[in-house]
Amino acid sequence: MEAVTAAVLLIGDELLSGRTQDTNLRTLALFLAPLGIEVREARVAPDIEPEIAAALNALRARYDYVFTTGGIGPTHDDKTADAIALAFERPIEINPEARAVLEGHYGAALNEARLRMARMPAGAQLIANPVSKAPGFQVENVFVLAGVPSIMRGMLEDVAPRLRRGVEVHSRTLRAPGLREGEVGQALGALQAAHPEVSIGSYPWFGADGYGVHLVARSANLEALDRVAAALIQLAAEHATPPT
Repeated sequence: MEAVTAAVLLIGDELLSGRTQDTNLRTLALFLAPLGIEVREARVAPDIEPEIAAALNALRARYDYVFTTGGIGPTHDDKTADAIALAFERPIEINPEARAVLEGHYGAALNEARLRMARMPAGAQLIANPVSKAPGFQVENVFVLAGVPSIMRGMLEDVAPRLRRGVEVHSRTLRAPGLREGEVGQALGALQAAHPEVSIGSYPWFGADGYGVHLVARSANLEALDRVAAALIQLAAEHATPPT
């Protein structure tokens, strides 16, 4: 089974200004991993249509799937739908299915602002929104999701059945108190060279209880992963207090 890859395009000036802290990237990566879909790249784009479109075109050409979050609400600064239409060179229109969903939810309270949430590129396929009803949409290999984390997570349930599965990547994490990266850097490099099918990373931590390193191994090959995990335990035991 071949690898299936994805990218995430986070959209919104509020992310770039620091006003809003993103959690959607982590949610998407954790949701996709058991499906064997690996997030290989993430970008953040401002609320500028040509920049969103340019980033999207670069990502959708390189990866199997692209997930965008943000910018599909009812206000003037929600520009994602227009940017997706620009990227795919499609006209933008009021999607009749989306309009019907909004009419059923809002009734007489469906005003022009809320109707903006039915604007989609021609030919878009709806993504159900079980939380607030306003749908996301799919165009080819691009899935356009809400920016609000709880809504975005709900939309993924409708997305999952549409995705091609890949090889699931497993991981092993070793917490090694008292270990310093500089003490094991050379040994980790040699271990990585000996096991190219396993990705090995080291991540230092510091806190009130001391310091250490998290050693992380990731691979679709469970046998190789277990061999590397055993080697990491031995390596940590030789240079630090017993790992936990």
